[in-house]
Amino acid sequence: MKQSHQTTLRAAVTLVGIGVHSGDEVKMILHPAEVNHGIAFLRTGLPGGLDRLIDARHLAVTATELCTVIGDHDSGAVATIEHLMAALTGLGVDNVLVEIDGPEVPILDGSSAPFIDAIDQVGIAVQGATRRYLKVLKPVRVTQGKAFAELLPNERAFRLDVEIDFPTPVIGRQRKAIDLAPAVFRREISRARTFGFMRDVEKLWGAGFALGASLENTVAIGEDGIMNPEGLRYSDEFVRHKLLDAIGDLSLAGLPLLGTYRSYCGGHRLNFSVLEALFSSRSNYAIVDAVPRREPAYAEVSSPAMAVFAPEIH
Repeated sequence: MKQSHQTTLRAAVTLVGIGVHSGDEVKMILHPAEVNHGIAFLRTGLPGGLDRLIDARHLAVTATELCTVIGDHDSGAVATIEHLMAALTGLGVDNVLVEIDGPEVPILDGSSAPFIDAIDQVGIAVQGATRRYLKVLKPVRVTQGKAFAELLPNERAFRLDVEIDFPTPVIGRQRKAIDLAPAVFRREISRARTFGFMRDVEKLWGAGFALGASLENTVAIGEDGIMNPEGLRYSDEFVRHKLLDAIGDLSLAGLPLLGTYRSYCGGHRLNFSVLEALFSSRSNYAIVDAVPRREPAYAEVSSPAMAVFAPEIH
């Protein structure tokens, strides 16, 4: 069900933690923002006391290796934004200013759940402006070897259908599909954690990645199985986390999507590439209002009641 109006946070809320790749501690404040603001990151703590405002849009993406990065190293960047972006998108929050004093969003427990907890502390406010959607009009598809990602028309919802296939019995082949809605995201996706293979750790460290990774924020896969003493949160936690990442990455479209996303063995690079393919031609998409205008071009869009008025606790 589509929201009819834009939303923001009722008050500011602060989170502190380390970056999973940098290992550095960072302080992040989620601020309410005015209508049509969207999601933007205010990167503080830069050399010379400078700040930089970076819109959370696909045009700002500069890296997709192991995480999604917006901005650039020289003038200021923010890495690993996908779990926070997934939480905001999953709960239907449109307008937020993310003030952050370091180069990477804190990993916290490796999922979107801590961000949801923070949002629930202050609540979500409905704003006076109509919500707009990015409606997929034509199929777009990108491939990388056996992997692919595509966006297809879907007038009713944002549907995600994600499949992974790892050559290890710990993961194997898993598939998960949902129609994105706040209750569904909270229950089925939000708690799925990032994961990695122990055999890759030394190589990642050497490349400057995973310096803050631990069993507190990552599902670690060893030779004989899961190394985390508490086990998995979902039996198919791996594909659910890939779906979570896709929600966060695709939110960089800048508006909530009306369409179906399908991927096989995808990741941050393919998620970003399918957005590039979508925006490569204006004929691939249309921007529509949740509440229809009088013009015929908007006649097919329904106007359901607001889906999110206050935090849901599950």
